[in-house]
Amino acid sequence: MLHLASQSPRRRELLAQLGLDFGLLDVDVPERRAPGESPADYVSRVAREKAGAGLLRVMANPGAVVLGADTEVVLDDRVFGKPADAADAAGMLRALSGRRHEVISTVWLVSAGRELHASNRTLVTVERLSDAQIAAYVASGECFGKAGAYAIQGRFAAHVPRLEGSHSGVMGLPLHETATLLRAFGLLD
Repeated sequence: MLHLASQSPRRRELLAQLGLDFGLLDVDVPERRAPGESPADYVSRVAREKAGAGLLRVMANPGAVVLGADTEVVLDDRVFGKPADAADAAGMLRALSGRRHEVISTVWLVSAGRELHASNRTLVTVERLSDAQIAAYVASGECFGKAGAYAIQGRFAAHVPRLEGSHSGVMGLPLHETATLLRAFGLLD
């Protein structure tokens, strides 16, 4: 059986789009970038640690497969995780304003005897945002709990004139890459 090692409602919704039944695992993995660790390596490591932590919880179930994923916003080698508060969110949005940044999303599938992973990189261009636009967006609350302090599937999409890559990857689970991994595990046709 497939298990999703995430409590993200977006990941649950996206995985459900593939038409699979899956269980949910709540895992607690520290999300801290190691000194000298590249953004891509960091995202992959965290996704793998989530999958591994989930697998430890279901090891008694033969055939259990766990999906772990991580998505981060990267600008000039700086990783923008989830904002700590409104000031942090506003600072992230100011940094992204009028710039193109990268969103890296990595998925790991692990079982007792196998593991595979895939990554997706998407370029997102954000229009220049006024202080009033940033304040209004932060006040909406949509920025919280989201890497880079924005939700591409929400009202922030109105500020994104160009996206080059995977919309679902920016949301938190690149569906093409995920489906490819699930097929390799024999879990999807």
